[in-house]
Amino acid sequence: MITKEEVQHIAGLARIGVEEKELEKFATDLSVILDWVEQLKEVDVTGVEPTAHITGMENMTKGDEEKDFSNKAGIIKLFPESKDGYDKVKSVL
Repeated sequence: MITKEEVQHIAGLARIGVEEKELEKFATDLSVILDWVEQLKEVDVTGVEPTAHITGMENMTKGDEEKDFSNKAGIIKLFPESKDGYDKVKSVL
């Protein structure tokens, strides 16, 4: 069983505030969690390969490709001004 002092220490490490009335509850909850971990240590996992993802899906990436835009002239007309061959827009801060 985890003590109230250990809960206070863990809370300090995690930089969270724990009120006095919560210490007993957290001590019980953390003890139960650690008991479950001990039960898991008893499970025979011989021959079971570790998995990072159960579906087997892999990241799908799409290559960059340049495409022509049909209304390029219409978009360029929307810019407020043009300077030295560049289209100028308002700054965003």
